[in-house]
This record gives sequence, structure tokens and C-alpha cells, in this order.
Amino acid sequence: MQAIIFGASGGIGRALTARLAARPDMTRVHAVSRSPAPTGRNIIPHTADITREADLETLAATLKAEGTFGLVIVATGLLSDQDGLTPEKSSRHQSLDAFEQVFRVNTFGPALVAKHMLPLMPRKRRAVFAALSARVGSISDNRLGGWHAYRASKAALNMLVRNYAIEQARINDQLIAVTLHPGTVDTGLSRPFQSNVPDAQLFTPDQSAEYLLNVLDGLTPADTGKCFDWAGKEIPA
Repeated sequence: MQAIIFGASGGIGRALTARLAARPDMTRVHAVSRSPAPTGRNIIPHTADITREADLETLAATLKAEGTFGLVIVATGLLSDQDGLTPEKSSRHQSLDAFEQVFRVNTFGPALVAKHMLPLMPRKRRAVFAALSARVGSISDNRLGGWHAYRASKAALNMLVRNYAIEQARINDQLIAVTLHPGTVDTGLSRPFQSNVPDAQLFTPDQSAEYLLNVLDGLTPADTGKCFDWAGKEIPA
């Protein structure tokens, strides 16, 4: 089987790439990122920005010659940056620029990945398309408010993947499309917000990758369109 990992230079993406490449049933892992992606046995690096559709068109044309892909994971995400982007504590802190930045990476990018990668997935056997979401993207589970752009971008991502699940079931009833909450992982995305996270609830990227792959391995077509956490528990919409 071949896999494609987007965001392969990030903490979780790099760990997913390494774990998948070590699997005996994995012939190739195509590692996609804006910056240099990991290399190694069975790993094929590619450079592409998921928010640039021309990059994805070029990548899809390259990958088409490789056959089909039984696993596609979008492991990208944006919560804050060093240029002043930070989660909003109230509606007074909202800005159009922040919404555009966050949605571009968390929602629009994965949507473009789906557009160009789903046609490269098999039509007659099990396949999985997964994108990293977040528990805070659950509308019914929201008890704290705040983090408006991030929450909304992940809720929108969950809806899009639900749409893809319905659409792809008409093409391949064994294709599973899901979103995943990786837990709080010690990466650049969560680092500014870890102060109140107990040590036992802060995962290394490798731990999170192991948990997520275990969840993906256990999915069935009945699970398509849903969101699951790192322990395999369904997160409500």
C-alpha cells in the first residue's frame, strides 16, 4: 500500500511518516510539505503548499503515475504564529485577517487536498482519507467559547469531510473519510498553550502518531464521516 502525508515536516506529520514507512505492508510513503520533508527508506519527499492549488495540481499529476493510494492524511494546522496571530478570547478580538489565515490552512487547504487526492484513491477496496481536526471544533461539546477562528475552521473541516464521506461512498463503499483529534501534542502549534496541561495528557508526536494510526487501523465503513479522538472515541458534531 502507498500513503500520502501532508504536513510531513511538522511534529505529528513527521512521526506519522516515520511510523508508516516502517510498516511491512507499506511500499511507499509520499511525504508532502512546504519545507524539506523527511527522507528515508520507503519515503518519497515532495514539496507543495496545500493552500496553493497549482502546487496540488502538479503533485497530483506526478503521483498519478505511481498508482493508487490507500491512505491520505492531512496533518497540517494553524492556531497561532510569531507575527501576532493568537486565539481570540472574545468576539472583540476577531479580525478578518485572522479568519482568513486560519481558515486558509485549517479548512481551505485540506479541501483542496481532497479535491486533488481523492481521485487517486482506489475504487474497489478499503482506503482511508483523514484530516487532523480538534475537539474544540465540536459545536455540541463547546462549553468555554473563545478561539473563534480556530474552532470555526475545525468545525467547517469536520463538515467538509462529512460531505466527502457521503460523496465517496457512491464511488467506493469501502472508502472511509474521517477527521481526527490527536490530543494535546508537544509541537509548535500547542506549545504556547501547554501550561495547564497535565504531563500525562501531553503527548509526544510519536505517541500521538501511534494512537492515531491505531484508530485508523480499526475503522470500518460504518465510521465514515465521523470525527474520532486519539483513543478512538467519537467526538460529536
